Amino acid sequence: MRFRIKHITHYQYAQRVTRCYNLANVIPRNTDRQQCLNSRISVSPQPATKRKRTDYFGNQAYHFEIQEPHTELTITAESDIQIQNNDHKLNLDLGASYGEVLDYLRMTLNDDTILAREFLLNSPMIEASTALAEYARPSFDLKRSLKACVSELTTRIFNDFTYDPEFTTIATPLGDVLEHKRGVCQDFAHLQIGCLRAMGIPAKYVSGYIETLPKPGEKKLVGADATHAWMAYFSPSEGWAEFDPTNNTAAHSQHIVTAFGRDYFDVTPVKGVIFGGGKGPILSVSVDVSRLPEI
Repeated sequence: MRFRIKHITHYQYAQRVTRCYNLANVIPRNTDRQQCLNSRISVSPQPATKRKRTDYFGNQAYHFEIQEPHTELTITAESDIQIQNNDHKLNLDLGASYGEVLDYLRMTLNDDTILAREFLLNSPMIEASTALAEYARPSFDLKRSLKACVSELTTRIFNDFTYDPEFTTIATPLGDVLEHKRGVCQDFAHLQIGCLRAMGIPAKYVSGYIETLPKPGEKKLVGADATHAWMAYFSPSEGWAEFDPTNNTAAHSQHIVTAFGRDYFDVTPVKGVIFGGGKGPILSVSVDVSRLPEI
């Protein structure tokens, strides 16, 4: 399947910004199931300097600097994606057991495993805790396939937690999300990652987009799609597998990956430093994911 993504980020500042330095993670990356065919980024006002680079996690990072005074900033990213249509039912009984994976991670020192073990460590926004392990433990059995354990945990998060965009902010501690069982996709991805790390399984944060489809008979609205977050875990026999606890599903052809990281902090869509601007800039985001005809 082929998609075109248009992601517009707009900032309105209360006062003039004299200069800014920014990093944007808005270029979809290549993965085992998707290929970024091309990408274009435009910034207004015109940047004085700009460059793309591959970051530590293999993401395509876009750096730019604006040196002229401004009260608005608009970043428009357009990309064409080819993604495998892997929307088939998972066989949860296949693959290594949870116990086999734990043994393999402890005893094997090949490059892939060493790199994966980095995602067992605490990160800026996720600290593996006893509380997270206690929540996750009912889903894990040493003799059961790891895939089935992770799938059950995904379903439990979906059923136990309420999607509530008014409850959390970017800075809400993960402990509060677990206690009150409320949050958004970022929180649920962090929660599942923290649970898996607490159970000894490497897990990482996936930032990207998800195509939303209108109800039958309704026209799809431009800009109504969404940035999204889910997670991926590591199994030596299968590599990295992605699950979406917000939607209780494995990632499929409507999940488009922008970046991988330890947590949201590593892959924030736009972050940087501004000089001036006053307090409380107004942020608006529009995302449109449209299907393209197959060639």
